[in-house]
Amino acid sequence: MITPESPDRLYSTRLRTALVLTGTGTAGAYHAGVLRALHEAGIRIDLVAARGVGVVGAMFAAMDGGARLWDDKGVWRSASARRYYRWRPALRAAGWAGVAAVAILAIPLVLLIVAALIALVGMLLTFVGITSVGAAANALYSSWIESLFAPTALPTIIPRLAVVALLLALTSALAGVIASFLPKRARRRARYGPIGRMLGGPLASNALADRCAQELWNLIRGAATLALPQAKELAQRYVELVSENLGQPGFRELLLAVHDMDARRDLIFALLSPNQRARFFNRPGNDPPRAAEAFDLIGTAREHAFDACAGALAVPVASEPHLITFAPEGPWRGETHRLCDRPGALVRLLEEVAAAGAEQVIIVSAAPPQGRPYELESERGDVRGHAAEALAAFESAGLRDVLEQWTGRFAGLFLIRPVHNPLGPLDFDGVYDERSDRTHTLAELVDRGYEDGYRQFIEPVVAASGDRLETVQR
Repeated sequence: MITPESPDRLYSTRLRTALVLTGTGTAGAYHAGVLRALHEAGIRIDLVAARGVGVVGAMFAAMDGGARLWDDKGVWRSASARRYYRWRPALRAAGWAGVAAVAILAIPLVLLIVAALIALVGMLLTFVGITSVGAAANALYSSWIESLFAPTALPTIIPRLAVVALLLALTSALAGVIASFLPKRARRRARYGPIGRMLGGPLASNALADRCAQELWNLIRGAATLALPQAKELAQRYVELVSENLGQPGFRELLLAVHDMDARRDLIFALLSPNQRARFFNRPGNDPPRAAEAFDLIGTAREHAFDACAGALAVPVASEPHLITFAPEGPWRGETHRLCDRPGALVRLLEEVAAAGAEQVIIVSAAPPQGRPYELESERGDVRGHAAEALAAFESAGLRDVLEQWTGRFAGLFLIRPVHNPLGPLDFDGVYDERSDRTHTLAELVDRGYEDGYRQFIEPVVAASGDRLETVQR
């Protein structure tokens, strides 16, 4: 692998360059910071490829809209970023109702503790000689106990309130089950039981997908005051804008990878220049043929651009897969399939990047280097944190395998990654870091990506390559 400290080959602006964004969840904030650094430095990028949350940065970078990612009111710095990948609404409502029931049941215990403290104060006052005040405290204690635990008071009210809270929790859970039966944009038969329909994928990825669609539409419509169209129409408008401007400054080719759970294969959605399309889509394939896994966004698959985005944002198991309905005349004969991300798809993505003619590749990942001795941290006990730890470990290990496999297969393979990143893929509210003894936020991860873009690539690689070329010419 080419390291920033001593690249064994020069970075060249004459070579076809691909930017590969890989990661899950909060990694999109790191991508945004790196994209800002590359944009400011004027780094030439011919192709943007992505998997996972990288599709967000890739779709904006393909149409020179990266500022919508890193601005203060953009996708990753705004206050709405805290709502990405939240618990599904039915689960949130049921959870808060359950918490309310527990709190109601705890009221008598809390009141007993308060009454006991009042009695203790009365005893202390009596002991030190303040008899009148101590007697008043004891009288207050006795009156509290009698009034609070009278047959018509707490013993009657508390059970009723707890039952109401539990009924609200049950109603919220049933609402989630009923909602799973309502008509959707694309329906599939499901063999879920009631518990499976209620829980399903506990996290919702639609908030991030909806925000990306809105921001992309703001770029497409410009100053016109038009309402956000349906996903298919928006995808067509997006593809038309990018394809018509390929070759213009700021517009780049696009390649997205997402996993088809039903076909058990990765799907590639590509928007390439005319001189690359024929060779890319006519590669020999197995059964089913290449057309069953590689889709030309400039052709009939243009309406699936946001299906690819929504599918890539669906975290396996943690969130519901995205449903895509293929065209009846296509290889999948109008079937509806389930799409999600696959953390190990980076290997496949690089294969497709090479098939698209890339000669040098810049990989951007928010996964820090693999651990070393004396770096153990406390295990996270919350559900989201536990899942985030597993995802981060898979990302880091998978990146290592990719670098080992692809070293020497491109004229240049460059990597931009943080030295230390305490934020897990699902830590959108920030997280406390034991090593630095402080809380790290999502906005700080954007800044770290910006700094790493300069420190790890622009200054040591691009600038060093320019200095060496100038020396050779002299």
